[in-house]
Amino acid sequence: MSSNIVVAIDGYSSCGKSTLAKALAKKLHFIYVDSGAMYRAVALYFIRNKVDSKNHEQVAEALKNIHLNFHSRDYQTHITLNDEEVSAEIRQMPVSDKVSEVAAIKEVRTEMVRQQQRMGKLKNVVMDGRDIGTVVFPHAQIKLFMTADPKVRAERRYKELLPTNPDMTLEDVFENLAHRDYADTTREESPLTRADDAIILDNTDLTPEQQLQLAIDLVMPFVIAAK
Repeated sequence: MSSNIVVAIDGYSSCGKSTLAKALAKKLHFIYVDSGAMYRAVALYFIRNKVDSKNHEQVAEALKNIHLNFHSRDYQTHITLNDEEVSAEIRQMPVSDKVSEVAAIKEVRTEMVRQQQRMGKLKNVVMDGRDIGTVVFPHAQIKLFMTADPKVRAERRYKELLPTNPDMTLEDVFENLAHRDYADTTREESPLTRADDAIILDNTDLTPEQQLQLAIDLVMPFVIAAK
């Protein structure tokens, strides 16, 4: 087993994967890799440059010009697209509406997985997404699969987006999540599925602090063993 520890967190949209992954990485002094942000950044590039996601030549050419990096500032992880800070813009509804379509493209997933695997070979990482424990790191030491009641997920996402999307409704968010769930679980390339050895974490009735403590209890034996 590699001396590097990989914590893979998969699950549905708006289940708090990123919240848990960021907090866990900070607590353990691991590197946090937000795979979802990577796909969102690709979707943003496609939107800006009017890339036809069904045109393989356009997609392949676009991927040559997409360079993503993560950096930490004020204890927060930020993503840059070709050296431009896009952490806030990739969370807007136009990107949310586009990201599942873009993430289903084989060429896009191949390139993102390549970059993610490179990161995992270098340092201890916490990575969240849709296929981390099944495709990117099938041999990760710890795998969590997060879920929650759909109504609770929609309410959480609505509260998160409302300050920057005042005209949005809760119904809009609920429909968006339903659409993304269907797209994520039925896509041909790396659909959202739970790895056989993943631990289910239903956080419908858990606070962020409670789920963080649960994750720490699961990961610490591996951290101790690696020292």
